[in-house]
Amino acid sequence: MLVLASASPRRRELLALAGFSFEVRPAEIDESVAPGEDPVGYVTRLAREKAQAVLAALGADNAGVVVLGADTTVIVDGAILGKPVDVEDAKRMLRLLAGRMHRVATGVAVVTARSIEATAEMTTVEFLPMSEEEIADYVATGEPMDKAGAYGIQGRAARWIPRVEGCYYNVMGLPVARVARMLAAAGAR
Repeated sequence: MLVLASASPRRRELLALAGFSFEVRPAEIDESVAPGEDPVGYVTRLAREKAQAVLAALGADNAGVVVLGADTTVIVDGAILGKPVDVEDAKRMLRLLAGRMHRVATGVAVVTARSIEATAEMTTVEFLPMSEEEIADYVATGEPMDKAGAYGIQGRAARWIPRVEGCYYNVMGLPVARVARMLAAAGAR
C-alpha cells in the first residue's frame, strides 16, 4: 500500500496522473526552519519527517506500507519562500521573484518499516517583470495563497514564466520521474 503524506491537491493529482494508487494521510509536523538550515536540507528534512510521522501513526499495521513525503520551497537570494501568511506577504514574495531567476527545491522521502530514502530535486525558473497592478490582480485571485513562493506555475502565473530549467513537475510540488524511480525501488506500484 502506498500512502501520500501530504494534503497538497497538486501532489495528489501528479501521483494519480503517473498511474499510482494511493491513500492520502497528511502529516502534522512543525515546519519551522532550523537555525542555520539550508533550503535543500530543510525540504529534505521535512519530507522525511512527514513520511516518518505517517508511518509511525499507522502503528503495527505498517508492514508492506510505503509512505511518500514531500515538501517544496522557493529560493531567492538564499532565502526560503514558503507559503504566504497573508495578502501582503504574497505581494512581497512576487516582488522578489519578478524580473529574475529563482530556484525551486522539492524534498522527497520514501519511507518503509525497513528503509528511508530522501533526496531533493532543484529546478530553476525565470520570472518576467510584473507591475504592481499585475501583482495585486494575481494575488486577488487567491491562487498564490497556498503555494510556496506565492505562485502556481500550472495556473495564472504561467504568463510570467518563459523558461524552466529542470523538472517542470518539481515546481508544481512533486518531481514525478524521480519519485517514480524511488517508489519502484521501494516496491510501490
